[in-house]
Amino acid sequence: MTARPAVSVTGLTVYPVKSMRGIPLKQARLTPKGLEHDRRFMVTRTNGRFVTQRDMPRLALVEPRLEKAGVTLSAPGMDPLAVPFAHAGGEPATVRIWGQDCAAIDQGETVAQWLRDALRSPEPLRLVAMAPGFVRPQGKPADLGADTHTVFADAAPFLVANEASLATLNRTLVEDGRDPVPMNRFRPNIVLEGPTAFAEHAAGTVAGPGYALRLAHPCQRCVVTTIDQATARRDPEREPYRTLVRLNPMPGRPDAPAFGQNAALASGPDATIRVGDRVTLTGTTK
Repeated sequence: MTARPAVSVTGLTVYPVKSMRGIPLKQARLTPKGLEHDRRFMVTRTNGRFVTQRDMPRLALVEPRLEKAGVTLSAPGMDPLAVPFAHAGGEPATVRIWGQDCAAIDQGETVAQWLRDALRSPEPLRLVAMAPGFVRPQGKPADLGADTHTVFADAAPFLVANEASLATLNRTLVEDGRDPVPMNRFRPNIVLEGPTAFAEHAAGTVAGPGYALRLAHPCQRCVVTTIDQATARRDPEREPYRTLVRLNPMPGRPDAPAFGQNAALASGPDATIRVGDRVTLTGTTK
């Protein structure tokens, strides 16, 4: 493998509730299922189908805060609500995410009503956690390995993004007379500085002090990239999605944009990744 210049970690973000606002961190514990506490909870409809900003952009306005025993949720006009990690007496539920049925634990009526009010939802909603001991099947075993598992992340335990890729996208947007966008439009877990734009798609490993991540495949982006994470408003011209399609399409999918690289933990379970870590990109994805 050909070694690439060392780069650094400039951002870490965990998303305790799928599709809600992320929490920037200075350091995080690496686990085989992602950063500790990532996508530990998920919002669903009463039929068990998962809900994201694609359906309800106001999820972007709900801000989780990590506590020792759980998360506290805050939203405009709402009193904060504590949700414990261990919900005693929660009812079992079957939920469905990307075609996979998962055993879950419902977090109760108080949380459900808070969510419906915070999101101004016309239909009932539930908050669930993965049932203890349940292992979610891997939806992309050919890319990530059958032994790689997540909680409620879409497919991969980690999403790695590159500051130079965002800078190139924003330069193109500005040249076209459009506003630049922040990195939070892409909801990465780990942000790197140093590689050239979109070089993350050609790398195979991110190696840091005591850990390594295997970069598996580009992340195909959706309309969530068009939602302002501060206001929950959609861009009427579907930017930066449209520009990204032109700038960096998915391999074999000229109609779909890519940004960031899905990744799995190659080594270092329970290691700590820190903002400022010097890391090295090596090899290729194939």
